[in-house]
Amino acid sequence: MNKIFVNGNIVTMDPNQPKVEAIYIENDIIKNIGSNKEILNSKDNSTEIIDLEGKTMLPGFNDSHMHLIDHGLSLNKCSLVNIYSIEELINKIISFTKDNCSDWILAEGFNQDKFKDKKLPNRYDLDKISTDKPIFITRTCLHLGVANSKALKLAGILDHIPEIKGGEIDLDNNGNPTGILKENAMKLITEKIPTPSKSEIKNLIIKSANILLSKGITSIQTDDLNSVNGLDYKDIIKIYKELINENKLPIKIYEQCRMNTIDHLNDFINNNYNNYNGNEFFKLGPIKLFTDGSLGSRTANLREPYHDDNSTKGISTCNQNELDKFVMKSHNIGLSVAIHAIGDKAMDKVFNSIKKAYARNPRRDVRHGIVHAQITDEKLINEFKLYNVIAYVQPIFLNYDVHIVDDRIGKNRAKTSYAYKTMIDNNIKISFGSDAPVETFDVMKGIYSAVTRCDLQGNPKGGWLSKEKISIEESIYNYTMAGSYSSFEENIKGSISKNKKADLVVLEENIFEIDKDKIKDIKISMTFVNGILKYKNN
Repeated sequence: MNKIFVNGNIVTMDPNQPKVEAIYIENDIIKNIGSNKEILNSKDNSTEIIDLEGKTMLPGFNDSHMHLIDHGLSLNKCSLVNIYSIEELINKIISFTKDNCSDWILAEGFNQDKFKDKKLPNRYDLDKISTDKPIFITRTCLHLGVANSKALKLAGILDHIPEIKGGEIDLDNNGNPTGILKENAMKLITEKIPTPSKSEIKNLIIKSANILLSKGITSIQTDDLNSVNGLDYKDIIKIYKELINENKLPIKIYEQCRMNTIDHLNDFINNNYNNYNGNEFFKLGPIKLFTDGSLGSRTANLREPYHDDNSTKGISTCNQNELDKFVMKSHNIGLSVAIHAIGDKAMDKVFNSIKKAYARNPRRDVRHGIVHAQITDEKLINEFKLYNVIAYVQPIFLNYDVHIVDDRIGKNRAKTSYAYKTMIDNNIKISFGSDAPVETFDVMKGIYSAVTRCDLQGNPKGGWLSKEKISIEESIYNYTMAGSYSSFEENIKGSISKNKKADLVVLEENIFEIDKDKIKDIKISMTFVNGILKYKNN
């Protein structure tokens, strides 16, 4: 059915017509935009007229980096997000187990920086919950986990402590495992956790996608292919293909294809997945890999030691030689890369690899990207600009990071980090996302963070590194057009323009007139995908 929206504050993200009153949709395509009078001339007896009553309409939001399946899996775990002590953590999990009969006890989302003593829990803390069932909990960043003694025994870690490339098993003064595992060491535990069925994975994808619609998100770029222990990347692709064939995917998915080894990448190419086009609801995008960890767990790879722990520079999860092979192989066959790098040293390595790839094969419009890109300086900013590398950033990270960055890395390094305004001023492409389930994918909270540079309680007053604040318009652009650019889809979505897909979101409040400190609380009124109403706030 054709639709006309009238009486709207429609902000298009199209520089040719930045703001209009009305739009006309024919099936799934925006056919015209303009004044009420102009657009109403297109109606016939079958046209549905929707009165926006002055509400603000924007292009549907595009979360440029998240983990959809991980978010779905988190819905069945004990949430430790709002926990402020180890004792409270223990009690929360004990309460959770009363209604949960699974063989494993799984929880995620704790942040020891919220604890008074800043101390990480250990195996002995978790043994107070159970010594009969294996327990594994992950920090909010998902780069550090803690296992109880039962889980460590199942993984064989109590009998033998292996060397872990790109990971770390924490030991006490007697050389015994504390239960704390970092980066690749976590796999020793996760590979023992039972694999969900494919039907369970399907249901979790659909459930998570519908929650995303309630936040106005119509497209995502997600890292899923190695999310589920016991399933390889082909299994996950097959699950998504089945959902396409069953017409059950409610949002548009662009997969950031994580490959853990160069052999996996070669297998991906040998199976011709690099030429798989899918359809608008599921496409395979850049090759994704990790070069370091997270700032919160002190595993982000830095050039110099951490300011609050000079014994470490973090963890390198992929050495320069391996990274060179990944990037060169991807670059040469026409694929982009989207590489997780938070620390300055990690980004140095990524740019070293990108330079080598361009030197051998000067492709155009490649759109390589760095995911997170947090600890930057002038040298790195210049390299983003020189090689036209996309920065996939998550402004909602500021909610937590404003409280730790100065201490973690020192004010000298911090003052050039999370440099959104500097990047924009240097014409660097930045694309906003959430990294969910690490942080919330609530776009209004993300925009608030970028505009105010404050946590969700409004601290620090005036914003952290306030010179890096950006405008509301720039923030919306980075959640819409910038996202479509990073998936090579800027010609079909990302703005409310003629002949683009009718992916639309209507807000309950006018984001351009409301107090900036209230942006985070704006609710979504309606979400449309291809012109079809997928969510309505009742």
